[in-house]
Amino acid sequence: MGIVLAALLVGGVVVAVVIGQGGEDRSTATKTVRAVIGSEKAEFFADPQVVKALAAEGYTVKAETSGSWAMEGLELDGYDLAFPSSKAPADELAGKYKVRQPLPRPFYSPLVVVAHRSAAEVLAGNGMATLEQGAGRGVLKMEACLAAARADRTWQELKGADEYGELSGTLYVASTDPETSNSGALYLAAASYVANGGRVVADDKGLDATAPLMRKLVSVQGAQQSSSDAAFRDFVSGVGNPLVLVYESQVASLLNEQQDPGDLTVLYPDTTANSDHTVVPLTENGRAVGELLSSDKELRRLAVKYGFRPQGAAAEFTAATKAHSAHLNQTLTGVRQAPVPTSAVLHEMARRARN
Repeated sequence: MGIVLAALLVGGVVVAVVIGQGGEDRSTATKTVRAVIGSEKAEFFADPQVVKALAAEGYTVKAETSGSWAMEGLELDGYDLAFPSSKAPADELAGKYKVRQPLPRPFYSPLVVVAHRSAAEVLAGNGMATLEQGAGRGVLKMEACLAAARADRTWQELKGADEYGELSGTLYVASTDPETSNSGALYLAAASYVANGGRVVADDKGLDATAPLMRKLVSVQGAQQSSSDAAFRDFVSGVGNPLVLVYESQVASLLNEQQDPGDLTVLYPDTTANSDHTVVPLTENGRAVGELLSSDKELRRLAVKYGFRPQGAAAEFTAATKAHSAHLNQTLTGVRQAPVPTSAVLHEMARRARN
């Protein structure tokens, strides 16, 4: 498989080109499909087994990566599909390009916060998390965490933090840029839902009420990553913030690769947002590939390999990740799904948070 990485500057967004073609399967695949995808799916599309499964159905996918919310600023003429990481930017693109509904939604992944064990135990000791006994996972209490953000609390103010030299400075969850990245935008969606009294922000009144807190959640971070993939890699390598917002799929993929998780602890926010990976077909070939991702048994199996939860098939994910239940909340017990604001509201929320 050849992998070509190129940098393309489009409106300030760097798009990396990933082309997967597996020698002997080249002759089988008769239709080339150009796609722009969220970076968290790049490894999936580059996997030789995925390339082979698509080729068996007559398709070669050439995938370029972009922040999900940055896709609407790209010129997509000549592309067959866009594949952002959630429904809101997908609906925006579908409206812009007059794409017929329904849009294929092959798989999804909830947002989680990864922490080292020391940080997780300090949070638990201060009422901001609960941990599963003897496991590498727990639940993050969003109300308590948002209260800490409002009060500008530091790690040093927390009981037990003085035992760990790496826990210092302002307490916050590192997230991606909400104006360009899906995970950062969904973090604001979940946080604003909690801050708004368990109601989705739907108008200026809700935006005005939640804006000061959303601004705090973002401004304390300084420069933000544009990709959850980069943020997760930094965390795994031992650099960066003690608490990082990522997709569950990234954690599951790491575990499925049999990599040593070390003291990784996965905290599932008690109120979170699911990332519904949604295909926006721009051509009939694009729609055919989107539907294959939903229906083809082998492609669904490979999606689980990369940590994604297939839509409507919880048993597939549970069976495939059985060995990693110490870190993964397979049934999402104790986790509430927050409704996501409309694209227009979420855009305005992100703009206010960043400015």
